[in-house]
Amino acid sequence: MSGIFDANNQDSALFIGGTRVSGQQVRSQNGKNSMMAAQSIANVIKTSLGPVGLDKMLVDDVGDVTISNDGATILQLLEVEHPAGKILVKLAQQQDTEVGDGTTSVVVIAAELLRRANELVKSHIHPATVIAGYRLACKEANR
Repeated sequence: MSGIFDANNQDSALFIGGTRVSGQQVRSQNGKNSMMAAQSIANVIKTSLGPVGLDKMLVDDVGDVTISNDGATILQLLEVEHPAGKILVKLAQQQDTEVGDGTTSVVVIAAELLRRANELVKSHIHPATVIAGYRLACKEANR
C-alpha cells in the first residue's frame, strides 16, 4: 500500500506524483508575498504623506480619472486582492471612520511594523515573542 506514494512507482494508477513542500518553505513564501503586498500598498500612498505630498492620478476600468492625495480615497479606489493588503485597506477605513484623519500615516506605520516583525521572524525569533513585544510597546506608548 505504501508503494503508491513512492516517487519510483510512476507506473501505478494510484501514483500521486506531487512534490513535498515543508512548512518552513510555505511560511517563507507566504511571508514574502504578504510583505510585498503590504509594502506595495504603503509605497503607493507614502509619497502622498505630508504637506508636500504628491497627488495620485487613478484611472478606473471605465476611464474615470480621480486625482487625490488623501490616503483614504486612494486606498478606497485601489482594487486590492491580497489578504494582507486588504487588512491595511480596512485599517485605513477604520482610522477614517474613528478619527477622520491619519489614514496614510496608519498604513505606513503598520507596513513598517510588519516589515520589522518579518525581519525578527527571519532571525529565528518566535512570532509569539514578537507579538508579545509589540503588545508591551503598545502598553508603554499608552502609558
